Amino acid sequence: MGPKGDNVVVSNMKLERMLSMKGGKGEASYANNSQAQALHARSMLHLLEETLDGVQLNSPEVPFVVVDLGCSCGSNTIYIVDVMIKHMIKRYEALGYEPPEFSAFFSDLPSNDFNTLFQLLPQLANYGGSMEECLAANKHRSYFAAGVPGSFYRRLFPARSIDVFHSAFSLHWLSQVPEIVLDKRSTAYNKGRVFIHGASESTANAYKKRFQTDLAGFLRSRSQEMKRGGSMFLVCLGRTSVDPADQGGAGLLFGTHFQDAWDDLVQEGLINSEKRDNFNIPVYAPSLQDFKEVVEADGSFAINKLEVFKGGSPLVVNQPDDAAEVGRALANSCRSVSGVLVDAHIGDRLSEELFLRVEHRATSHAKELLEQLQFFHIVASLSFA
Repeated sequence: MGPKGDNVVVSNMKLERMLSMKGGKGEASYANNSQAQALHARSMLHLLEETLDGVQLNSPEVPFVVVDLGCSCGSNTIYIVDVMIKHMIKRYEALGYEPPEFSAFFSDLPSNDFNTLFQLLPQLANYGGSMEECLAANKHRSYFAAGVPGSFYRRLFPARSIDVFHSAFSLHWLSQVPEIVLDKRSTAYNKGRVFIHGASESTANAYKKRFQTDLAGFLRSRSQEMKRGGSMFLVCLGRTSVDPADQGGAGLLFGTHFQDAWDDLVQEGLINSEKRDNFNIPVYAPSLQDFKEVVEADGSFAINKLEVFKGGSPLVVNQPDDAAEVGRALANSCRSVSGVLVDAHIGDRLSEELFLRVEHRATSHAKELLEQLQFFHIVASLSFA
């Protein structure tokens, strides 16, 4: 049993119904704060294309199906799906085959802002013409699109129906905060903290166990849904330290100025310490070993590639010397991915106060943030064993 109280929304982990990146197109929205993810994804395109080169080609009569898991609501997912489909068309054409029709599923939790995503989708090209005409049509898409709401830690698609699964910057989000982390009676109780970074060994191990349980569920589901000859390309936040309590870039994002901002609210009497302690960010940046152990224990997939990739800074700013812009960028970056949870836990007004303090603190440390805030990613290419 988790602790009882007014934090029921987050502590009982109705995350699947509420977790999402911040929707809409406002200043703190994910759509306007995912430029770093776009840069990191583009830097890994050669690895994605290597994975696509290993996918078995279907008969032209059978639609080729790609899925982006954890698509969120910005243009990044549309760009990646476009890259995947164009690459596969080139593979068909290089062998002298007529390309099949293509279908793309954009999947995320039900609370995701699918409306904003669908508004960003290019118009479907006229399928009455040839594939070449579709591709030549400026700003048109050459695939059928659909949204699929649900948790990727469970089944989402019919058996043997998907050719390629892609997931970027999503698998570090846990299905829930481990209950013992919020239980005052447990040695894993994360007192005084809102994230795993710098936490006790018991807390860190609880997070690690939750990540590995979730990843096992993810692999089990995909092993049923993927076609024989299909492939998966997965990217999530990772760490280089063997210590799970050292979360690297994620630790600097959520474990310093964000943590200090929560402490400010407590010290100023705006919330009590229990309210802070009952909030934890459900994120875990795994090590290569954490990831590898789960894949090998599952046994369904062969590891074609598994490496730590240096992604760079999550902060994209026009004027690096402008401390205020850096502070605003960090606060917006933090808010775009955690704001929905914060709003649910302390309400919109206090959430506004919290992120103002994040911005103020980050502005005061702008130079060191630009120098030190670096993300590493686990990159995995998997196919059936």
